[in-house]
Formats: sequence, C-alpha cells, structure tokens
Amino acid sequence: MVKRQLIIEKALELFAKQGFEATSVQQITEYCGISKGAFYLSFKSKEELILSLIEHSMSQFISEIDYAVNNMQNDRPLYSFFYRTFIGLLKHSNMAKLFIKDQGYSFSDELFLKIRYYDSLTDRIILEMLEKLYGEEIEATKYDLMYCIKGFIQTYSGMFLFNEAPLDVSLLSQTLVEKTDILAKHSTLSFISKDMMEVYEHPQIAKETLLEMLEQKINEIDEPIEKESLVLLKQHLIEPSLSPAIVKGLIENIRNHPHCKWLTYLLRKEILNDWPDGTAPLS
Repeated sequence: MVKRQLIIEKALELFAKQGFEATSVQQITEYCGISKGAFYLSFKSKEELILSLIEHSMSQFISEIDYAVNNMQNDRPLYSFFYRTFIGLLKHSNMAKLFIKDQGYSFSDELFLKIRYYDSLTDRIILEMLEKLYGEEIEATKYDLMYCIKGFIQTYSGMFLFNEAPLDVSLLSQTLVEKTDILAKHSTLSFISKDMMEVYEHPQIAKETLLEMLEQKINEIDEPIEKESLVLLKQHLIEPSLSPAIVKGLIENIRNHPHCKWLTYLLRKEILNDWPDGTAPLS
C-alpha cells in the first residue's frame, strides 16, 4: 500500500475512535508503524492530513451518488439517491461517525470551506433531481424540501451508524421517497429563499488566511511559471493592480499543479468573485 494512502486510512480509524482533537501526529505514526519523518514527507501537518482525508472520502461519496441519480436508465432517481446515500454512509462509516461525534472540533477556514464545497455539491444534486421530478410545482418550496431531505438523511444515519442492528436500506429508502413525495406535492409555505441560499453557499475565507496559503505554496513550489504566478497573485491580493484577464491567466497557470487545485478554487472566489457550477476541483 502506498504510504500516503496507508496514513490516510489508519488515521481515519484513529480519528473515528478518538476524534480529531484528541489524536496526535505521534499516535498516528505509532499506529501506522512509521516515523514522524515519514509522516511529514507525506503531510506537512495534521490539518493537511484531515483535508486529504475529507477529499478522499467525500469525492468518492459524491461521485457515487451523482452517478446513481443521473444514470440515464434510472427511472427512480429519488429512491436511488436515498439508497446510494445510505450505502455510501455505511461504506464510509468511520468518516460519517467522526463528523457526527466531533462537531465541536475547530476547523480552519480552509477546512470549513472544503466541507462546505462538498456539501454544496450534494445540494446541487438534490435540487437538480427535485426539479426534474416535480418541475415548477416545487419552485417556491424546493430549498425547504432539499433541507428536509438532508434532515432525513442526518436523522436516520445518526440512528443506524451507532447501532449494530441490521439495516434494511431498501425499505428505509422507500419510506423516505414516500415522505418526500408527500412534502413535495402538499407543501405550500416556504422559509428558505434563493437569497438565503446564496449567502449560505458562498462563505468567505479570511484574506489573511488566503495570503498565508499563498506564501506557503510560494515556498513549496519550484516550477518557475507557477511560482511567479503565485507571487503576482499574492501581490494583487494585497494591492489590486492587475486586470481580470491577467488574473485569470495567472490562475490558469497554477490550475493544474497538483498542490494548487484547492488554492485555485479559493482564488477564483476571492479575486474574481467566480462561483463555478461544479467546476471546482475534487482533488
């Protein structure tokens, strides 16, 4: 097994047992049977490890749900959504349990935005599915309906993830399809507006945090084009002087670098106020 992948999988087991806060790098290295030096060759900090862990689990989880719902031959997308979601939660149960148990952990701005990014992908899948199923009938209530669906998932997953009893995923999915259908067809009052969703979906990262991330990448990266692009982007963030076209070009220069994909997403949001529809990187 590749060492980086070994660390991710073993650390997840420890995090699930003890939580993020209570688990140290020393404990992780002992559990993996490696030295601290070997750990820091793969990850610069526990925070970076947690980020990679979230990306590893959530990108798989979201991809599986999206494929199940949008399969052209699927004539029961709502059932498939619930079924694949609960199967996925069981498959990634350590991660699911961790987020349920360790909600008090203080996430950095970057981690918070990463989690929100994956949550927004789930929102998009649900909304597109509801619009295809019910059309204009739910235009006024679709955001409330989306949160009801997410509430169903959170409530039932919290019940069965910590219970050793057998779970009939098919029956559970059927009952939630029925409940969702009733809500979609009979709800008339809405609470969540499009404006409220805009505010919630676009949380801001602190400028100081973004500058620190840029400085870190400048020190890490040796490639001259990417490095110079990062320097210019940092200068522009401190004192804007470049045109949007030049900024876009600089961001494009770093977009495909394996260590800059997430930073690219954040820069597009912060500098260009660009909220891509599903175009942000998954890795």
